Amino acid sequence: MNDQSTHRHEGPVMIRGWCPGAVRPMAASDGLVVRVRPLAGRLSQAQAQSLALLAQRWAHPLLELTNRANLQLRRVDPADHAPLLGALSGLGLVDADASHEARRNVQVQPFWGDGDPTPDLALRLGAALARDDAPALPAKFGFAVDTGPEPCLREAYADIRLERHADGVLICADGASRGVVVSLADAPATALSLAHWFLRAGGAPAGRGRMAALLERVALPAAWQAVPVPQGVPPAPLPGRQPNGHLVGLAFGLLPATALGALAAGGALRLTPWRSLLVEGDAPLPQLPELITQADDARLRVDACTGAPGCEQAAAPTRELALALAPLVPPGQRLHVSGCTKGCAHPRPAATVVATRDGFDLIRHGTAAAAPDHIGLERAALVHQLQQDFSHAAHL
Repeated sequence: MNDQSTHRHEGPVMIRGWCPGAVRPMAASDGLVVRVRPLAGRLSQAQAQSLALLAQRWAHPLLELTNRANLQLRRVDPADHAPLLGALSGLGLVDADASHEARRNVQVQPFWGDGDPTPDLALRLGAALARDDAPALPAKFGFAVDTGPEPCLREAYADIRLERHADGVLICADGASRGVVVSLADAPATALSLAHWFLRAGGAPAGRGRMAALLERVALPAAWQAVPVPQGVPPAPLPGRQPNGHLVGLAFGLLPATALGALAAGGALRLTPWRSLLVEGDAPLPQLPELITQADDARLRVDACTGAPGCEQAAAPTRELALALAPLVPPGQRLHVSGCTKGCAHPRPAATVVATRDGFDLIRHGTAAAAPDHIGLERAALVHQLQQDFSHAAHL
């Protein structure tokens, strides 16, 4: 693991070059973080209900949905990792080993219907990535299978994208304006071929790197620029009824184990990169305060990381503050509260609050690593400044 440090006045922050898994968990200040990567982004009812019980037995009973459409358990005692891993393996939620697990970074369009090729394509791509001859990609390198009725994953973190096309499957590199169209049968192999090019072109020096960064300095071969990639980024879907079920949001992706079990009682669950769940079918949703079912809920406008004390790099708690600030955020605006300059919860520009040892830094529009417009604010001053900034933005 090659770590690097990002500095601001509060001290160094360590940036890891990999994400946790189930086979290879990550150590945090409150125990192990065990990330579950469901096949094709879907948990059956039995898997979800069993996972809820496992969280209550061997982890903190508050699971986390990630922005890579995975589900993770926190506060796992290292002594309990082996039995937990065995139970997850029995549910079909564990890869053969850590290297296979690290390569199978596949996000899946959640709105597919009966007869849609999306889940099968995702499974075949995942199986291809797990083969011993698969490219040795960086641990954060990912794929988006966005072949549902309309693309919805263009903002999701992915390096190679697969979208539906009238003549098959459009495959393109993240950051490219053109790609190639191949048959559904050839799509997994073609996607891996593009991944092999990424490595040959020097996209992963020292085992780290992303496709968009490579394309800033290296041109794609002409063979990969045959078909234009449709432009436009659809907005993230909001909670509510969908053709195949109910989309349910959760503040910061926090999912109590009891809520997971209650939702699974109504249908299988599809995970999304918006830290929400699609509950398949027409069963009524359980009436639980944690569930966000209305599109205008202010909690949908804020992002926050784990914060202190769960993350040793965070300078202060974050989520309670974000919830308190949520009513200040007007529709169409976004507020990100980060415990440090890494900005794990929302790496894109937004109104951003960064906790420091000396108070809160405020960035009017930027990432957590950007230069702050105000530093060392106390909470009351922070609230006042945000009220002014959001009011000014509303009048522009």
